[in-house]
Amino acid sequence: MRNLVTIITLFITCSLMAQEVIKPTVEVSGEGIVRVVPDEVTISLRVENTGNNAKELKQQNDRIVNDVLSFIRSQKIEDKNVKTEYIRLSKNYDYNTKKYNYAANQSISLKLTDLDKYETLMNGLMESGINRIDGISFSSSQRSALESEARKKAVADALMKAKEYAGVLNQGVGKAISIRENVNYSPPTPLYRSAMQMDSSGGGEQTMAPGEMEVRVVIYISFELL
Repeated sequence: MRNLVTIITLFITCSLMAQEVIKPTVEVSGEGIVRVVPDEVTISLRVENTGNNAKELKQQNDRIVNDVLSFIRSQKIEDKNVKTEYIRLSKNYDYNTKKYNYAANQSISLKLTDLDKYETLMNGLMESGINRIDGISFSSSQRSALESEARKKAVADALMKAKEYAGVLNQGVGKAISIRENVNYSPPTPLYRSAMQMDSSGGGEQTMAPGEMEVRVVIYISFELL
């Protein structure tokens, strides 16, 4: 009886497998690119000082940071867009003087959502005591919408390619079998003057150009061939 059941099971399985038809497909990639001028910038700032007395050095740094944060608040920048990245106090040995000294660092990042205020903000930060600018990074407040637009372009591009391939073979394109994507967000590399140049100029010259950023989506789609 057990052997009979096994035989019947195998027969049904083989019948079902025989009924399965491997459908011909074409797999293509599509690319969608959207370019836009950034409307936000994240600035990484640092207060850095050295000295021989750790306590006095820390107090000095704290006073400067307090002035910096007070100035940032005066520029109506929301608290959620200002963040302390780290606070460090390190002890270092100077082999030339054979003495120890200390270095105090505090890093602050802030997001500016109005690029027209950039020059005023940076000049004020320098006057408040910032002595290091570690970098700036541009972005867009419309990132989700830009990605959506790039996806649609990528899918349209993939479908066009699939139809071209199928057309040469006198076939048609059916439904999509599988889809996968790769999103690449490429902010522009800014052009800006160094902190020392900004400090010495004191003028209202333009110190950076945001350029144009790119949102690039690559879609891989497998279509059924008809």
